[in-house]
This record gives sequence, C-alpha cells and structure tokens, in this order.
Amino acid sequence: MHASRPEVVYLDNNATTRVAPEVFEAMVPFLTEYYGNPSSAYSFGKLVEGHLIEARTKVAALLGCTPKEIIFTSCGTESDNMAIWSALQTSGKKHIVTTQVEHSAIMNQTDVLERMGFGVTRLPVQADGTLSVADVEKAIRDDTGVVSIMWANNETGVLFPVEEIASICKKKGVLFHTDAVQTPGKIDLRHVAKSDIDFLSMSGHKLHAPKGVGVLYVKKRTKVVPYVIGGGQERGKRGGTENVASIVGLGRAAELALETLADEQTRIRALRDRFEETLLKRLPNLYINGNREQRLPNTSNIAFDFVEAEAILLKLDLSGICASSGSACTTGSLDPSHVLSAMGLTPARARSCVRFSFSHYNTEAEIDHALAIIPPMIEGLRAMSPLNADHPDNFAYDVEAAREKEEKLMAATMAAINE
Repeated sequence: MHASRPEVVYLDNNATTRVAPEVFEAMVPFLTEYYGNPSSAYSFGKLVEGHLIEARTKVAALLGCTPKEIIFTSCGTESDNMAIWSALQTSGKKHIVTTQVEHSAIMNQTDVLERMGFGVTRLPVQADGTLSVADVEKAIRDDTGVVSIMWANNETGVLFPVEEIASICKKKGVLFHTDAVQTPGKIDLRHVAKSDIDFLSMSGHKLHAPKGVGVLYVKKRTKVVPYVIGGGQERGKRGGTENVASIVGLGRAAELALETLADEQTRIRALRDRFEETLLKRLPNLYINGNREQRLPNTSNIAFDFVEAEAILLKLDLSGICASSGSACTTGSLDPSHVLSAMGLTPARARSCVRFSFSHYNTEAEIDHALAIIPPMIEGLRAMSPLNADHPDNFAYDVEAAREKEEKLMAATMAAINE
C-alpha cells in the first residue's frame, strides 16, 4: 500500500528534482520489456546496447563532446571520487588544490586523502562567495596532481570561473576537475569540450532524471584509472552492469535540459528574482547570500536574522513548502554551514539561512503562495526571539555570548510549532 502524498510547493530543486514525465516514459520499456544485459552477445542484449549508445550520444550533446568522453556512473559523488583518484594515480603527484566550499563528496574525499599522506590546499572565498583566480594560480605547486573546483555552489548558487582556471591548469601541466552537478539545464555547457576542463561530474537526479545515475566527462586523450573495478563495461573504465533504464532516462533528461535552457534563464530567473525582491521589501533584517549576478538563475540563499533556520523549515513544512537549510545538518545541530562560514557569516547568521531553489515546474501561483506565508511566519518567529529583543538593529554580535539565548530560542520555537 502506497502512502498518500500531500500537495507540496517544492522549492528544493538543488537537493533533487522530480523525474520528468518524459523521462519516466522513456525508462519504462527498459524496466519491463527490454531487460536484457547490454553486454550480452545475443540480439536481445544488443538491442538494449543500442539504446545505451543513443543515451550516451544525448548526454554528450549536453556538453558538446563526443560519446566516447562520457562514462556512466552511479552518482555525482562517484564521479567526483573517480576524477580525483584517477588524476592522482595517473600524475603520480601528491597535492590537491580545492576550495573551502565544495560539496561533501569532495570535502570528505580530500579529508581521507590527507590522512593517507596527500597534501590538500583548500582555498578561501570572498564575502560574496566568489573565488579569486589569482589565489588558485598561486596555490598550484610542482607536486600538484589535480585542481578540483565546483562550477556552481550547491548552497548559494555562486558560479566559479572554472574555464579560466582550467586554462591556467593546462599551462602549468596540472589536471583540472569540476563538480558541475548543479549546472546542467541551468547554464549552457555545450562548450565544455572546447575548454581545458579534463574531468566534469554530473548527477542525473539534479536534472529531472532518476537517482542512482551519474556521469563523468573525461576529455579526449586524458588518462583515466577505473575507480570501480569489475568487468569491461564503459570501455573498461567503470566496472558493473550498466543501469540501463536510468541511463536511458538520463539521456532523455539531457534532451529536455537543452530544450528548457531558455526558460531557466528567463522565466525561472524572473520567478527567483521576484521572490527575493518581495521578501526584501516585506521583511527587514533579511540578506541574500552570495554574489547576486554570478550565480545560478534558480538559487536563492537567504538569511532571516533572529530566527533559526530549523524553525523556519518546520513551519514551511507545515504549510506544504519544501526548502532546505544553509546548514550542513538540519536535524537540530547548531553547527553552521561550512559554505556560509567560509564566506564570513557569523555562526548565528549562518544558522538563520534557508535555501530556496526553483525549477521549470514551479509556477507563479506557487511563488505567490510561498510569499503569502513566509513574511508573517518570520514576523511571528521573530516576535518570540530573545535575540530580536536584545539586538533589534545589529546581528553581528559575539556568537559565544548569544549561544545560550539561541538555545532558548530553539526551545521556544519548537514549543510554538508543537502547539
């Protein structure tokens, strides 16, 4: 028996996206009728292999590359891990350059590599979340094996100049990888193959394909070492029987991403901007995190001073609105987001941040609904806040001195929600 799903306004598309109906339809035959193994020698398997080749061609079109430069994986995390490990193994070097604001797939892998004896330089970002190209260039050493910098930050949407950085890496003889998981369908990537990017990671569930399928782009003539070792699948570069249905779905999603790119750049950007401007007009002590221009068209990370993000998210959930916290954990931890901390936000402000991320499935009516709910909700939560009473005009105070009051705030807001 399936649980009924309540109607929701889904504004958390950087976390995952709904599977597009067209994608689902493309997948169904490979879950029912065409279930053969694409590596089989008989015609039933070869038929399935043909659709695998077609899907690879469609994904390649999204990046403007050749199908042979596409390796299918299980997710963006695997693609990230494979790129970093492969670059280190083929270069024989022991140093990695990355940033302080990467996704945990990179952050945690570099932590492990550091414990294994590799050197890691984690570059800071500016207050608006942008990255200095000069800092990257200075960080590259003779023993640098790979530079890994995300194309767009998953929390703030801030874009990094990865193509410029990739060119610097090429001149210095260093491999370059970018975690581009947040970018397909939001910005045009069809020039990737013409750039100096060596490795690029994608994940299907960020562009309306299912979870459990990803991509690693490996530039032509770039050496690659298998990370998942098994059979000869993916031309010997990634073992394991291919997830055919999901790969076919990803191919269809790649087509749709190109078709909806203009909508993302215009209508969705306009929705996001109207959402932000309305909240800025209706609420004081509200701040947009990250560079307002150099960011994805669908992402908004907002600091609601004097209120804990967890309380906001719980209230939103009761109203059927899905969003996410700027924090690394939204289940009661007071630890602030590593991204927002790297941008210089105080822990208190970082814990007040909520990320809203939109897709082409969002409507004007949904945004109107959210805008009708959020301002009075924030005003109500602020009215209960001891921080608001003590600091009506200034949120940049000593965090440690306010820690006890913040804990009282959390208890008060949770009690109010449970009423």
